Amino acid sequence: MNKKVWIWQSEEYPDFVYDYKALVPLIEKVSKKIGELNVLNKIIESDKLEKITFNSLEEEIISSSAIEGEFLDRESVKSSIVNRLVPNSSDIHLDKKASNYVDILLDANLNNTDLSVERLLRWHYKLFEGYNARLFKIDVGNFRSNFVQVVSGVVGKEKVFYEAPPPDRLSLEIEQFINWFNKKEPTLLKATIAHLWFVIIHPFDDGNGRIARAVTEIALSQMSEEKSLKLYSVSKVINSNKKAYYQALEATTGYINKDNLLDITIWYEYFLNTIYSAINESIQTIDSVVYKANFWDILKDYQLNSRQILAINILLDKQINHISTKNYAKITKASTATASRDIKKLLDFSILKKVEGTKGRNIKYVINSQK
Repeated sequence: MNKKVWIWQSEEYPDFVYDYKALVPLIEKVSKKIGELNVLNKIIESDKLEKITFNSLEEEIISSSAIEGEFLDRESVKSSIVNRLVPNSSDIHLDKKASNYVDILLDANLNNTDLSVERLLRWHYKLFEGYNARLFKIDVGNFRSNFVQVVSGVVGKEKVFYEAPPPDRLSLEIEQFINWFNKKEPTLLKATIAHLWFVIIHPFDDGNGRIARAVTEIALSQMSEEKSLKLYSVSKVINSNKKAYYQALEATTGYINKDNLLDITIWYEYFLNTIYSAINESIQTIDSVVYKANFWDILKDYQLNSRQILAINILLDKQINHISTKNYAKITKASTATASRDIKKLLDFSILKKVEGTKGRNIKYVINSQK
């Protein structure tokens, strides 16, 4: 069996190549979607914008950790975000790990300074501050001094999916990467290459994926005219289909043989599509938030009880597609008779409408979008 040749072993590395002509339609599609999001960013009310940015940061932190198999407490992440971003916040439900990751992502999104060795090492220290050294060895706040392989499979039948550059090359690798990153103009292609290149270098014992995504956050935030939190989460999309993420890396970094080791077109296609999906999901969320706010504005003079408000919000948030007397009673903890009276009132107000074709005990109701 032929020995694997990794991307960094190419004589022309790190002069990556890609089929730009083939990527142009995808770049244009993503750029158009970014334009749509920027328009919404400018017209949405400040309180709604704050909620969406906080949710996006929360998803980025939760998802980026989950990709690596680490699951942070969502309430701790929420509390840490509020504590950092809301003046005079008295929220004390804080967890050190969550708070530190919030600090890293805020630094990536809001700090205008250049990327540096010191900044990367500071992030790594925050990521692993207070970790249990008895479980596994990590040189916290320093680049690795060991050889690294990404291995999977049962003992005796392991597969090496990637082997990183040796530790004696790390200083040169990081210097090249940082110089390129600080000089390269902010574009989608910069963000895409930055993520891949950092993963190729794999400079730390652990945490390379999370820090690569934080570096990507810098590159994406640099594309914005204003220094502000992004309205979308790339890591959330990656985490929703981790298999595709690792397949794109395997097809790029040398696990899968190809004619030109430095051709990263497949990675570009994957990552640009990921950014597109993340932005599109954010736009749908914003549309939903605006629609919900406008809907309640129309209903502000209606006398609705707490059960009816709860049911309407559940439908507006698309937690369920429709409601019936039975599940209305279950959701609101009301009797069937009370549920029937509540629903009749919502029908009289034209807030709900019956789903065509349903009848008897199986009658279903949905939000009347023409309200």
